[in-house]
Amino acid sequence: MSVRVYIPCDAAAVSVGADAVARAMAEQFAARRADVSLIRNGSRGMFWLEPLVEVETPRGRVAYGPVSADAVAGLLDAGFLEGKPHALCLGLTEEIPFLKNQERLTFARCGITDPLSLSDYVSHGGYRGLEKAIGMTPQAIVEEVANSGLRGRGGAGFPTGIKWRTVLNTQADQKYIVCNADEGDSGTYADRMIMEGDPFVLIEGMTIAGIAVEATGGFIYVRSEYPHAFRTLQRAIAIAYDKGYLGANVAGRGKRFDLDVRLGAGAYICGEETSLLESLEGKRGQIRFKPPLPAIKGLFGKPTVVNNVISLATMPIILDKGSQHYNDFGMGKSRGTLTIQLAGNIKHGGLVEKAFGLTLREAIYDFGGGTSSGRPLRAVQAGGPLGAYFPESFLDTPLDYEAFAERKGMLGHGGIVVFDDTVDLAHQARFAMEFCAVESCGKCTPCRVGSTRGVEVIDKIIADQDRAQNLELLSDLCEVLTDGSLCALGGLIPFPVQSAIRHFPGDFNKPAPPPPTNGANKAQESRSWS
Repeated sequence: MSVRVYIPCDAAAVSVGADAVARAMAEQFAARRADVSLIRNGSRGMFWLEPLVEVETPRGRVAYGPVSADAVAGLLDAGFLEGKPHALCLGLTEEIPFLKNQERLTFARCGITDPLSLSDYVSHGGYRGLEKAIGMTPQAIVEEVANSGLRGRGGAGFPTGIKWRTVLNTQADQKYIVCNADEGDSGTYADRMIMEGDPFVLIEGMTIAGIAVEATGGFIYVRSEYPHAFRTLQRAIAIAYDKGYLGANVAGRGKRFDLDVRLGAGAYICGEETSLLESLEGKRGQIRFKPPLPAIKGLFGKPTVVNNVISLATMPIILDKGSQHYNDFGMGKSRGTLTIQLAGNIKHGGLVEKAFGLTLREAIYDFGGGTSSGRPLRAVQAGGPLGAYFPESFLDTPLDYEAFAERKGMLGHGGIVVFDDTVDLAHQARFAMEFCAVESCGKCTPCRVGSTRGVEVIDKIIADQDRAQNLELLSDLCEVLTDGSLCALGGLIPFPVQSAIRHFPGDFNKPAPPPPTNGANKAQESRSWS
């Protein structure tokens, strides 16, 4: 029997040389006439170890990393195919503390299976959830989802069961399932990892959703910056059609569900559900007035479920294991697991799936290993570019929707971006406001104009121009953005700005930098033309 070697095809691994490692491995196997099956799997989510190469042994998979193409020959000489010791050997993959201490439900297969092998997916528990769902009434499926306590993992945290129940109870000749895969928050990559590493779990989850609300069509809206995910989904959908898991007779049980994937055009605002629907319909990505809600009048005016990738990819395990199994994880009103994504100035960046209730401190230090610079941590931003900046004193806050709301923050999509003590929060506040100005769809005045004026006001504060008056003006402007914006982009941008002022006031009271000398101006001018 041939030895199985696994090298990730995940975009993060590819970006640091995984394809070159795979080519070098294939060449060495051929030259040595080794009987080896080379499998391109998804990433395990330990990005500081990528490319992570695994070999299957009688003891289990043994991991080596980070592996470069130049190291391949030496690995094989040292007995890599038998899992023997080497400087890059990390031991049994499942025993690596970063992985061992997780609770992987949604990501149970990611990094383990061949993403485009349907037989591999089925052999690891795939399509058991769909099989159960097909034997249930739509109402029973919706109640199972509601009882699980699952809330939207895209950021809003809205109960998934309520959204599904609304669509089910709305009469229409056509209904849709739309997957929001426009993952644009800073420091997030969980959606991409699922789409590239376990695409069939998303396809199965969307099919379950279609049966639950009596929708026969679905679309996955993928951000333009994810070409690998887009191609993988296209191939996976074609395979699912070919094997009878999509189309007019799903799994041979007489249910219809058709699915397609669409590529966005690089607009952050299309992560907002109504703007996404506009884009899917071929229109400019601008938000819609609500009501009506998309659950009542969504894609092409029909009742539509709009859920995030992680929300939909969690459906198979909820239906397979039961709502109570999923509900047993978590705390308070935050049930199940959260896919935490560690990024920024972090030693061990990567994905952690853990039950709600883990603290920020535990996530950053127990899993992330602290700052990559080794300097003291000063600030953390969770919830993407619209999330609040938390000081070090807030690190014992549990990762829970309500706990973060009490701190005037939000969990969002689970991204955690770490900053050490060299960060300037006044400039971070400016970055947040400028981000809003650049990404605004332009439909409402508070967001379109207010964000631009906000950048100007923060520039004056940094330059020490009428600082007290401008701080007061900025506070008033944030209130207008919160109360007057039509969607969360303008409505939430005050979170990072006001949290930076509240927790790091000293950064807004620094002396203005001295004007550059003529020589400096000439040097800068020279650099700008080089």
